[in-house]
Amino acid sequence: MLRPAVLVLAAAGLAGPSLAADNNAAIQRQIAKLDPQTRMEQRCNGKAMGSISREKKGMAPDELVAYAFADTVKSEHAMKAPGAAFRSKGKWYHLSYTCHTTDDNLSIISFDYKVGAVVPRSEWSGHYLVP
Repeated sequence: MLRPAVLVLAAAGLAGPSLAADNNAAIQRQIAKLDPQTRMEQRCNGKAMGSISREKKGMAPDELVAYAFADTVKSEHAMKAPGAAFRSKGKWYHLSYTCHTTDDNLSIISFDYKVGAVVPRSEWSGHYLVP
């Protein structure tokens, strides 16, 4: 299964300017090897985590499940994740996002998201959310 390794690649790109710059070319090469739909999902999930980290004070996403509360909807170069969730500082939060990519699914053209409420711990196991 590729997902854990790819999530590590996405997280490495969010680690900080110097580490991100050092690893950017290697990360891009690895992402380019993925099938187009997986590539799009990883790029969009990475964009979500990066945007939340930069734009939502006090949040530091370290995990994201795009299909936690609803299936994702994908076309060739677009993805909607109406029932996503992300973990920040040990808590899971509801998330929805819409993402459009370039023809090679390597770059994001547009991205919109909304952070929702905290997910109660009693719901975690039923939605692929880990402590």
